[in-house]
Amino acid sequence: SPKVRAMQIINELEKAKRCAYAGAVGYFGFDGNHDSCIALRTVVLKGGKAYVQAGAGVVADSVPTNEYVETVNKAKGMLRAIARARMLGNEADS
Repeated sequence: SPKVRAMQIINELEKAKRCAYAGAVGYFGFDGNHDSCIALRTVVLKGGKAYVQAGAGVVADSVPTNEYVETVNKAKGMLRAIARARMLGNEADS
């Protein structure tokens, strides 16, 4: 199937596992509420390091350069958030 082959190609090309990236994330509350999304921007914290993952939805009429720029911009937003959290953490420690 196309999905199985796509996953095989991803495993061949990408050095790191995706973890939650591009997976479904959500919750079901005891009050009956629920929410879900596809994780297209993730930060994985492991061993004192932050690993940023971002991507774009590529379709038939996508412009590769535009998709690349979109991905970089998404990653930059997360990197800024990490830098801000680090700064706030340092302020709290002083």
